Amino acid sequence: MSNAIVDTWLQAFVESAMQRDLSGHMAMISPQVTVFGVPGFETLGYQDWYRQCEHEFPQGLIAAIAYSKVDIRMADDARILFKALETTQTADGDHMAQGVEMLLQREGGAWLLQQLRLLPVDEARHDRLL
Repeated sequence: MSNAIVDTWLQAFVESAMQRDLSGHMAMISPQVTVFGVPGFETLGYQDWYRQCEHEFPQGLIAAIAYSKVDIRMADDARILFKALETTQTADGDHMAQGVEMLLQREGGAWLLQQLRLLPVDEARHDRLL
């Protein structure tokens, strides 16, 4: 069950980003989201994410995004914690691959991203994501 929830959520998350649907994309993210591991920042929140997408989406800066090697670490009726390999291709052809840890939480009947942690390279390699 958890695998299906994560797969469906990730597919919708990617689709909203690729369609540059800012409101649809942000509706999948909890207003209380916390992002860890971004170089130069202790944490980022919902407004930071919104501003970044508001800047990137109209310009079409992201050409492709995908998630693979999904590994669920914990799941119950209200939360699912998983790690995955996130690959991104920019409009100018650059490719990035990074390990991520995501916490989905059920809020008001929907699964929302509550926490995102960009994994250090050594941890992503240890988890066989890279």
